[in-house]
Amino acid sequence: MGASKNPNRIGNKIKRQEQHLKTKRAKENTKRDDRLRRRRTEDKNPALREERRARNVPVTLDKKRTWDSANGLAGEDDLGLSVDLQSIKRKRVNDDDDLTGALAGDDDEDSEDLDDDEDDDVDSMLDDDLEGSDEEGSDEDAADKKSQRKQVQRAPSPAESTSTNLDLTPENLQLRFPTLFEPQENDPKVLITTSINSHLKDEAQLLTSLFPNSVYIPRTAHFKGYKYSVREIASFASNRKYTTLIVLNEDKKKPSGLDVVHLPNGPMFHFSINTWIEGKRLPGHGNPTNHNPELILNGFKTPLGLLTAHLFKTMFPPQPELLGRQVVTLHNQRDYIFVRRHRYVFREKRATEKSITGTDGKPVAGVEDIRTGLQEIGPRMTLKLRRVDKGIQRASGQEWEWRAGDEKVRTRFQL
Repeated sequence: MGASKNPNRIGNKIKRQEQHLKTKRAKENTKRDDRLRRRRTEDKNPALREERRARNVPVTLDKKRTWDSANGLAGEDDLGLSVDLQSIKRKRVNDDDDLTGALAGDDDEDSEDLDDDEDDDVDSMLDDDLEGSDEEGSDEDAADKKSQRKQVQRAPSPAESTSTNLDLTPENLQLRFPTLFEPQENDPKVLITTSINSHLKDEAQLLTSLFPNSVYIPRTAHFKGYKYSVREIASFASNRKYTTLIVLNEDKKKPSGLDVVHLPNGPMFHFSINTWIEGKRLPGHGNPTNHNPELILNGFKTPLGLLTAHLFKTMFPPQPELLGRQVVTLHNQRDYIFVRRHRYVFREKRATEKSITGTDGKPVAGVEDIRTGLQEIGPRMTLKLRRVDKGIQRASGQEWEWRAGDEKVRTRFQL
């Protein structure tokens, strides 16, 4: 009886393992030979490599993302709708360009007809002169229209960007939260505190280095002391020119939530903290300085996402101090907000390093010989928005609230 080709049917354990390793090595050798053969072929014909890369684009969950239908302006200001405001604006701009081009073509035809009629009715030199001046004026108007069209049709960006465009915020949303969209004239002041009898004094003190112009005031734990509510603390802070109140919640002596109140009267955002890693636990971490950091907001596309982005924008000074080379990044992906803080430095690209590539896999023009060095400072945390209150605390009513049933469709996201 011959040996079985199926390793799982071999009775001896050692023989079965040896046969499994032989099969695995044979598959690896075949894959390596195919890869090297394909590389040699593509080196001779680079078009084959470009065709293969265009065909083998991975289909991720973000690319499968589904959007709600927004008919006109009615649904854009609804916080519960998942609509892409960037694509809606792009579609409107394209429609306006098409309409403008059609109207311009009709105007050109009408002007030609009028010129023909005027040529038939010319009876004097004076009419000839007036006609010449009118033609010059029409030529100037046509030239102005062409220049305006050229300004609208800008060259596309060399690489796609995930940065948040805060100008896309619907006007109805600005009317519902007027204090959140007021222009920042002065630097914000942030008051940080914790829940009653909290053990997170070190973590709350660490947040003061993340948010500029912030102060940590611990809440009393004495049994004879007065237990101030969040509403009373917000009134205390607003009377002293604070713009934001942050309450750090805990569970089992670990950070579990972050309540952010936009003073003086709200709204109030409730975030849950999924991960929390202090800066000193990060390998190769840096130490923060007192410079105002730069702020990067990525991936906020829906009305609720833009509202959350505006909240974080009001917590940082509008003018960063570039000398410190510090940047705070809030990256939204699948409704999870990743908070990171780095120190950066620009340097020349080494010979062993590759150039910066865009989403299409091609090097970005203009920065082929430049690389960026990053050093994470911390703290590192992941937030998820759970509730938006109209005022301060739940009794004021909810503008939006997360529900477990909303995540049954894995390709639909709120931010």
